[in-house]
Amino acid sequence: MGKLTGKKVFITGAEQGIGYYSAKNLIESGCDVYIHYFSGSEGPEKLVALAESLGQRASFGYANLTDKDETQKCIENAVEFLGGIDILVNNVGGIIARKWLGEIDSDYWKTVIDVNMTTMMHVTQSALPFLKNANEGASIVNLASLAGRSGGHSGSLTYSMTKGAVLTWTRSLAAELGEYGIRVNAVAPGLILGTRFHNQHTTKESAEDTVKGIPLGRAGTSEDIARTITFLASEYDGFISGATIDVNGGVYRM
Repeated sequence: MGKLTGKKVFITGAEQGIGYYSAKNLIESGCDVYIHYFSGSEGPEKLVALAESLGQRASFGYANLTDKDETQKCIENAVEFLGGIDILVNNVGGIIARKWLGEIDSDYWKTVIDVNMTTMMHVTQSALPFLKNANEGASIVNLASLAGRSGGHSGSLTYSMTKGAVLTWTRSLAAELGEYGIRVNAVAPGLILGTRFHNQHTTKESAEDTVKGIPLGRAGTSEDIARTITFLASEYDGFISGATIDVNGGVYRM
């Protein structure tokens, strides 16, 4: 991962879970990182301390990424700190609540779309001028989900729809931005325990049942996803774009 030394990263939702460990892995790979957070600065503060202990640079800032102006300001603060953006990791997302078809109302529908898709549009639009100016090309990594492939568990209809849209967004964006030397890929995690998502929305019994169907016989970890994101970010002279890497222990095979 030596190609990452000195690269400038903007990552969303890195206060815990996949975002936190992805930022940590990128810092340990030699990157300078600006960490967006929404629900707590304890994780970002630890990441800044880690970067400084390694002689690197990291900072963090709050934004509600469903708000275009707040997003733009956060990106501007990141660019002022980093001096540009080489790598964008769109990690923010969530199920909000498990609701079955008959329970879905328009406010919930719009909220899930905003959290999983509108945030990604706002961040990518705001970062685009700086990604275009990256010296050796740039890399965008979007967080999708196994739910976007399989439809997810019962009660995740709206969430699964948005994660399926992230897969298409990634393919379309790869075609649109390729001429600027910007690669766009996605990572689709399966069951990743220890994250806020599953702590809040997955019962112990449901997790145990899911693990029984995983060929590798275990749930994934945030570190499993972080390593994949770091790999996709590092391929500056690579030919991978428009792809989705499925990280699910063998549940989904294509």
